[in-house]
Amino acid sequence: MFKGRHFDQSVILLCVRWYLAYNLSLRDLEEMMAERGLKVDHSTVHRWVAHFSPQLLERFNRRKRAVGSKWHMDETYIKVRGQWMYLYRAIDSLGDTVEFKFQRKP
Repeated sequence: MFKGRHFDQSVILLCVRWYLAYNLSLRDLEEMMAERGLKVDHSTVHRWVAHFSPQLLERFNRRKRAVGSKWHMDETYIKVRGQWMYLYRAIDSLGDTVEFKFQRKP
């Protein structure tokens, strides 16, 4: 997947992850890499994101555990920063959280 690339795999993955996970611009990432001693152009980061995002998504989906046919909803009422909030969770038969929703009103 990373064969023949000028930069190390860890640098590419870090830039792609930060771009997708956080609200960073390509020029922000260029500056952040420069602070770490790496000269990476923002257009290079854009090409990495465009090239590796679909591949990483496909690999992630292959490894993602399938949700069983049996699951239940769990509702809790918790206090966050002095305000009461509702936390809804979908839990599968193994006790793992499948999905959650956090809101003020029921």
